Amino acid sequence: MTLDADLRDKIIQSVADGFDDQIAFTQDLVRIPSLRGHEHPVQDLVYRSLQSRGYAMDRFAMDREAIAAHPGGSKFSAHHSEAPIVVGIHRPREETGRSLILQSHVDVVPEGLHDMWADPPFSGKVKGDWMYGRGAGDMKAGAAANIFALDALRRIGLQPAATVYVQSVVEEESTGNGALQTCLQGYTADAAFIPEPEDEMLVRANVGVIWFQVQLRGVPKHVREMGAGANAIDAATRVTAVLREIEADWNADKGNHPYFEDEAHPINMNIGKIEGGDWASSVPSWCNIDCRVSLYPGRSADDAAAEIERRINDFAASDAFLAQNPPKVVFNGFYAEGYVLEEGSEAEAVLGRAHEAALGTPLKSFMTPSYLDTRVYALYNRIPALCYGPKSRNIHGIDECVSLSSVRRITAAMALFIAEWCGVEPLEE
Repeated sequence: MTLDADLRDKIIQSVADGFDDQIAFTQDLVRIPSLRGHEHPVQDLVYRSLQSRGYAMDRFAMDREAIAAHPGGSKFSAHHSEAPIVVGIHRPREETGRSLILQSHVDVVPEGLHDMWADPPFSGKVKGDWMYGRGAGDMKAGAAANIFALDALRRIGLQPAATVYVQSVVEEESTGNGALQTCLQGYTADAAFIPEPEDEMLVRANVGVIWFQVQLRGVPKHVREMGAGANAIDAATRVTAVLREIEADWNADKGNHPYFEDEAHPINMNIGKIEGGDWASSVPSWCNIDCRVSLYPGRSADDAAAEIERRINDFAASDAFLAQNPPKVVFNGFYAEGYVLEEGSEAEAVLGRAHEAALGTPLKSFMTPSYLDTRVYALYNRIPALCYGPKSRNIHGIDECVSLSSVRRITAAMALFIAEWCGVEPLEE
């Protein structure tokens, strides 16, 4: 059923009525520095917040063996988080609507040099329309919106007439294994919704991502005998040229991939970290290159990884030093396929109506060349997976921030979507 105009107006007003509390809760989330492996406090806050609202609660760890055996499982490393996954469950009195997963991730990327930030990176400070802080946009504003969109219905005496799972996961920024574990745990629904910072648009297509490390070994010598040694850092610069060739070749293939053909540079190979050597006066004996590369939907991580290894090994065979000291490629994080959201689903139509009612403009869709957890629901739960959220600036950068007026608009759209998708019933006393 579509919502009548009176109910739409009440829901939009209810979001506005609760928005000061939503801002304060978002600040509480941002002020917890939930870096990889340190998400326990923020997950505790989410757990308590959902429990206080009367939701049935579940909290569980990742099953490493099950994830490793799954085709969508990413690689574990020594840095993989042990923080739990939290799920709050709304169950209606009578299941008459369509069920829904509302997911967010609470892990954030490192904040970088603090002296580059205008304010401390976990301040949650509000300046005008913008809330600042690492994770404010990506994606703690969305995590709060999941909860407060449901609150907006409760405030006017309504609740979803279908099961809703509010899922808070970790490892989105490094493996995607948290979202996959919810699937392995048995959670599924008629649709999934993730309010990542997507500029008030719906993600139509999304790349897969692989993380890998190239490990190089040199021959250490005192610098006075440098000619008799072999510099592992110099060798790394030669290998990075091969990585750029892979990136160029994969971008040249964009015309064969719908939704990517008009993007200037859809495949990004990021040399994210280089470490090597032990002493300025010693020829370095080691160097590690940490990389992230994207891949088109429909290409498996296994296939892309095999090409990366082959091309690095082929180059090494032609290099006088590396032929005798071959590099090692280790896959140590993301190992995930991309997806395309098929057009024409009823879930998308409902979101389109909700978006237009809340924002006054037609819903647009686009391709984003980054990883999103929606791939789990699209590829493995095989349900409509909607990624749609607020405007932000500088995610993963300095002075990350999210637009509060945009958060209010997309929270209203989310509440309208929930009301139509799930249906509503009087709030249980």
